[in-house]
Amino acid sequence: MPHDKPLCVGGRPIAAHLRARAPHLTRRVVERLLDELPVYAELPQEEVAGDIADIVQHSLRQFADVLERRRPVRPADLHRQRDSAAQRAEEGVPLDAILTAYQIGAAMGWNEIADGVGPGDLPDFQEALSCLLDFQRQLTSVVSGSYLEARRLIDSQEHGGRHALMTALLSGEPLGRVIHRTGLRPAACYVVMTLAFAAHPDENGTGQRARVAARRKIRRVRSVLDGFAGEPALTTLDGSGGTVLLPVPAAPPWESLCEVVAQATKAADTLITAAAELAGPAGVPAAVTQSAEVMDVVRRTGRAPGLYRLADVLLDYQLSRPSEALRGLAGLLEPLDSKPELLLTLECYLARDLDRRGTGAALHIHPNTVAYRIRRICELTGLDPARPTDLQLINAALVARRSLGSP
Repeated sequence: MPHDKPLCVGGRPIAAHLRARAPHLTRRVVERLLDELPVYAELPQEEVAGDIADIVQHSLRQFADVLERRRPVRPADLHRQRDSAAQRAEEGVPLDAILTAYQIGAAMGWNEIADGVGPGDLPDFQEALSCLLDFQRQLTSVVSGSYLEARRLIDSQEHGGRHALMTALLSGEPLGRVIHRTGLRPAACYVVMTLAFAAHPDENGTGQRARVAARRKIRRVRSVLDGFAGEPALTTLDGSGGTVLLPVPAAPPWESLCEVVAQATKAADTLITAAAELAGPAGVPAAVTQSAEVMDVVRRTGRAPGLYRLADVLLDYQLSRPSEALRGLAGLLEPLDSKPELLLTLECYLARDLDRRGTGAALHIHPNTVAYRIRRICELTGLDPARPTDLQLINAALVARRSLGSP
């Protein structure tokens, strides 16, 4: 139903006044956006003076039309705001900054309307406020929906591109086709990591809680890795671990990688064991294989959680390679297979640098008992830990046994 009398405040029609003040008000809104929202200040000046200013003025004039017609705007009439939100999403402007910009524009427009309001203006003032709230609600809904849909498509494309790039790097296939198809280029170097996650207490069981806990753990680890790389890391992770390719411009200090694993452990609230190697794009497949082998050695030898490289497990790694000598080394300690207390004492004795008292304390036995057991080991194997050459053989034999899965 048409209204004969326009909404007025201070003796002037609100719609006409707002429409006349729109150019001046637009300049003031844009200045405030640049002053209060750093992300807008980082946009090209041409875009700020063009697209951003245009959408501000268009929204102000559109609200003036709403006040003049005294009926809500149709969703189809908000197509320019919808397109603008999608463009900001492509540019990486955060949604909260966009919504804040609309709130700033609405507040400044309302202050312009409210200037000079008197007691007699209350009915029109209240109706104008109701129109503003409805207009702002529709704007928020349309802008948010358009932005999120655009981000979903962008993220899907980027995720698909990263997945294709990682697949090509892992398989060693030529990268030219992937670069042409996705526009993504490989980094100069990658920190190739194999990760193993301990289960979080909340993952116990098989219900929804366990699945949510696993996803949360993975998300927190990825967040730490992305923060270190400065961009999304290439990952294939599940609740137990997986493979990570961290893009880096050059070899980072080993200490910084250890700190990343420590931060990921803290963020995930569970223990993380990792093995890492550095490789160029062409060397990624070999580095993945080697880091997985280092991880296998770390697990077999019962090392503590943390980050490892090949240099940390050289002897164990080399002795875990298949060879005729491996079984021969393991066989040196076969006489102890039926005497597990002697094997346990030997491992403990070597771990404590041949200290009888320390070994006795660890095993809760008397040092003299330790001495007796070491003599028995010498008698049965012919190897004496006190002789340097025998000590090397004993260490190698223990590693060989672990590599072959001996108890």
